Amino acid sequence: MAKGLLGKAALAAAAYTSVYSVTNGKTAMANIRLVNRDQINAVTVRLAICPSNYVAPAAPANADYIEPVDLVLPAGGVIEETGMAMSSQEKVVVFSSAASVTVRVHGFEE
Repeated sequence: MAKGLLGKAALAAAAYTSVYSVTNGKTAMANIRLVNRDQINAVTVRLAICPSNYVAPAAPANADYIEPVDLVLPAGGVIEETGMAMSSQEKVVVFSSAASVTVRVHGFEE
């Protein structure tokens, strides 16, 4: 059983990134943390949990977003979604308007 860090990335600007995918045959309980490392400028982010057939860098389907599209992440700000139950092979997909956002997915699979 994987536990602790499940995935992480320093996001590129204006690109969808698949940060973590649940192992086939497993389920996961995940926390997703986004940090804007820029202390001066806000950014916008998009956060989705996509099905197994999702392939980055395509935009997720509207039904896959778990936060409002283009949610403002203030300068030096943090957003954390906790207790996200995920099914086998679902993927955490994140987008940022600037290359100043770090994403960490932590939790456990079983």
